[in-house]
Amino acid sequence: MENLRKRSGVFEDYLVKNEKNNISKVTKDTQKGKFASLDYEVLKYDEQLNLSVVKINLHTGRHHQIRVQLSSRNHSIYGDQKYGGRGHGKQIALWAYKLKIIHPTTKKEMEFESVPEKIGSWKILDGIEL
Repeated sequence: MENLRKRSGVFEDYLVKNEKNNISKVTKDTQKGKFASLDYEVLKYDEQLNLSVVKINLHTGRHHQIRVQLSSRNHSIYGDQKYGGRGHGKQIALWAYKLKIIHPTTKKEMEFESVPEKIGSWKILDGIEL
């Protein structure tokens, strides 16, 4: 499996969702799976904690896409109880810090930003300019 040894890259997969257990997974079956694409950039790696801060740009919006695509490459999100094993009992360390949308009626671009407080699991953000 591919992992995040490269500082940046693109993940392209086909994902299939199991409705019974609400879990998605990567599949080779392009007929049953839905195309999923994202690009990533590793902003920081903490060797002591063996944790990375990764900036993700979604090109598609599939069910649990970020969680599934990272986990399939043995790089699950810290605290992800469904797709990973690290940080059991912790809040999932997944944060949408920037959102850009086109307003449905005014058609104006709107942008929202929010960065988590740098405490607990989020201390790893110290020194990072997002």
